[in-house]
Parts: sequence; C-alpha cells; structure tokens
Amino acid sequence: MGKKKVISEEELKDMVLPVVNDIIGIAKKMLGFDRVLVSRQDGKERLCRIRGKMKRRMWIRQGDVVLVSPWYFQFDKRGDII
Repeated sequence: MGKKKVISEEELKDMVLPVVNDIIGIAKKMLGFDRVLVSRQDGKERLCRIRGKMKRRMWIRQGDVVLVSPWYFQFDKRGDII
C-alpha cells in the first residue's frame, strides 16, 4: 500500500482556508469528466467541477471533505472545488 503521508506544519501553511463565500461540503458521487456531486453543510446538493489547476495534482474520492466556491450566476446549483 505504501507509506501514509504525514502532514507537517509547513504543509498546513499551504492549505486553503474558507473565505466569505466558500462552503465546506462532502463529495457524494463522482459523475465523470471533472464533475462531482457535493453535499453542502445545510444538507442540499450542488453540482461542482474540479478546477483545471487541481485536476491531476490532487485526487478526490467519495467521502472527501472539499471546499466549494459557488458560481455567481447559479449560486444554489453549481460551484468550483478549490
């Protein structure tokens, strides 16, 4: 299986923290291509896409906690995973 990665204090500084509009959610279902169905904090679901900057650098699986930045024109339905 390999070694488990240990998070050091240096890596904690690089982590992205939520800003005013960001929402924390859980990845419920992988929909293919770069889309993920995310369950928000309030229980509603949102269709999100993985940003191109993150596509092959960080892998997301079902059950992972993600940070979502909602789109300004479809605020309740869609967003980007940051």
